[in-house]
Amino acid sequence: MIPCQVCAATERHEFATRDHPHFGPMTLWQCAVCGFVYLDPMPSADALAAQYDSDTSDGYFAKADRKLARSKRRLRRLNKFATSGRFLDVGCNGGFMVEAARAAGFETIGIDPDPASIDWAQNKFPGNTFQRGTLEEFAGTSPEPFNAIYCSEVIEHVPDCNAFLDAITGMMTSGGVLYLTTPDLDHWRRPENLDAWDAFKPPEHCLYFSAANLIQLLEGHGLTLVHRAIAFKPGIKVIARK
Repeated sequence: MIPCQVCAATERHEFATRDHPHFGPMTLWQCAVCGFVYLDPMPSADALAAQYDSDTSDGYFAKADRKLARSKRRLRRLNKFATSGRFLDVGCNGGFMVEAARAAGFETIGIDPDPASIDWAQNKFPGNTFQRGTLEEFAGTSPEPFNAIYCSEVIEHVPDCNAFLDAITGMMTSGGVLYLTTPDLDHWRRPENLDAWDAFKPPEHCLYFSAANLIQLLEGHGLTLVHRAIAFKPGIKVIARK
């Protein structure tokens, strides 16, 4: 049995079951103490990594102008807490937030395990540095610390959120900020029928947070909430300072 990754409790109940064509039967459990939901057992690291080994067409990056405009709006929100220095986007996808940060004066790096995303970002935004790989692989290169780290719709993919946040905080300057977004299990607009929720897709998403247990997790890693944005779709958007 895997204990809760947020509060370490072992008391839990079955939340949902799914039969996946490649991974077989999967069970999600909900912590009886903090409400965190997680897969147990988790797919292997190789199986999870295989999700990023398929080709991606340019259609995946449709509405690029709109995505860049959204990134610029988010960057303005981030600028209230960090205005310069080194910027890292973990799971940078097409590089939109990286480009927005570069235009605002940051020294930028974007990383993503998906080769198609990295190729597209490098071609679209050649003024930035992009690198294929996981956060843990990148952290192992001992980069200079970052003043701002952006991580949008990534933490729900990782099998160990504590190791993931350890890697992030280990690369942050003292006083640096983390801008993190993830689906919100407790959002009032989340469909009651989980199959109707586009964010409910195990094992691609293997962790599910509420705002309360996500903030609890961040605090356990020395990160203090400084801003929570309103989310009209079922998502959590927070900025936390180290």
